Amino acid sequence: MPNAVNFLVKNKSTILYGVFLAALLFLLKWLELRFIIINHAFEIYAGAIAVLFTALGIWLALKLSKPKTILIEKEIFTEKPETFVLNEKELIKLNISKRELEVLQLMSEGLSNQEIATKLFVSLNTIKTHNARLFEKLEVKRRTQAIETAKRLSLIP
Repeated sequence: MPNAVNFLVKNKSTILYGVFLAALLFLLKWLELRFIIINHAFEIYAGAIAVLFTALGIWLALKLSKPKTILIEKEIFTEKPETFVLNEKELIKLNISKRELEVLQLMSEGLSNQEIATKLFVSLNTIKTHNARLFEKLEVKRRTQAIETAKRLSLIP
């Protein structure tokens, strides 16, 4: 400890000179930076805006290109019940005719509209009309949705 105090006393003027030079250098650099900012204000603002918009663009690109994951839970029928019981209440509620029910059953067997028409001895346009009415009554847009909804409501086995 006496050596440290002795060192400070001996080199007091050198240390003070160094501290004042550092403060003066800091002041000069601060003034120089201030004049640079004043002289080049437009370039600094333009650069800051460019950096801001670049960062915004990168963030937006990452947000838009990120795939959205949607989890859909659906009930899957794995086994057919041994005895099928037609849900008469739902059939009456939806106002599905016997012919529409026949078309729905044949549709669930995987037959095309033409095959259904041939099997039921009616025209193709009649089958398309039955399909349109079934889709409307079951509130669906596709055959697969109609079959799935009908199975869920116990209209077809």
